[in-house]
Amino acid sequence: MSIDTRPAAPQRDAAHTPPRRPRPVRRRRLLGNPVAGLGSLIWLLIVLVPLYTLVSASLMHQDEALDGDPLAIPTDPTLENYRTVLDSGFLSLIGNTAIVAVATVALVLVLSVPVAYVAVRTRSRLSSLAFRTFLLGVAIPAQAVIVPLYLMIGKMGLYDSLWAIILPTAAFAMPVAVLVLSGTMRDVSEEMYEAMSLDGASPVRMLWQLAVPLSRAGISTVAIFSALQAWNGFLFPLILTQSEEQRVLTLGLFTFMSQFGVNIPAVLAAIVLSVIPIFAVYLVARRALINGLMGVGGK
Repeated sequence: MSIDTRPAAPQRDAAHTPPRRPRPVRRRRLLGNPVAGLGSLIWLLIVLVPLYTLVSASLMHQDEALDGDPLAIPTDPTLENYRTVLDSGFLSLIGNTAIVAVATVALVLVLSVPVAYVAVRTRSRLSSLAFRTFLLGVAIPAQAVIVPLYLMIGKMGLYDSLWAIILPTAAFAMPVAVLVLSGTMRDVSEEMYEAMSLDGASPVRMLWQLAVPLSRAGISTVAIFSALQAWNGFLFPLILTQSEEQRVLTLGLFTFMSQFGVNIPAVLAAIVLSVIPIFAVYLVARRALINGLMGVGGK
């Protein structure tokens, strides 16, 4: 039996062991996606160039708008085109459109919030059938039912009134509103509903004190969507109204194009004035709109 006579290796003291140098971390260069960046730049130009041309041409004189470069900066900016539009009864068009938009949003919210709550909280076949019936409205275009609508509005005695615009606009905004709100209300946890139910809360109380406060993003989305539908609607005002007192913005712009067809800067000034109110509403509520659209699918 052989005995190892080699000296033992000296043990290193952990206290005197020099610390290991950390490996240098390679910094990744954040180059991004050049293709996506180029596409975003092209899309930004596609959006901004027409807006710039619209505003710039509305500040030009008639001869400069016809003979000059549409992308050029106005050499002698003027607000005379805006004065011409405002003196032509444009404020009454804004007022009628605002009434239609506010009334449409109020009707859609008052009706779609309870419908979406029942569709989420009730498991019966009747509620499921009603929810699917509402969703069928998404696939029905307004042009397909304009003749029956015209006859119904005439029978109700609402022809040539703002209600003739408000009621159909709210009806066609309801399917999307119910879809968005039902997706938002499904995100409310079942435990919260059960806790309120154990406290003796009624379904109506759970709706207004739990579902509605936690569905503010979806409600904001529905309000903005309905306001846009009412603000940009053209078919219902064209078919269901006749007098100048009941004209809304889109129909007024159509008239301006016929009245000031040669005065291109005046027509563009009317378009700019019609875009400002709804664009301001979108800027204020754009975050709520995005959050509400992200919750459409539900859980």
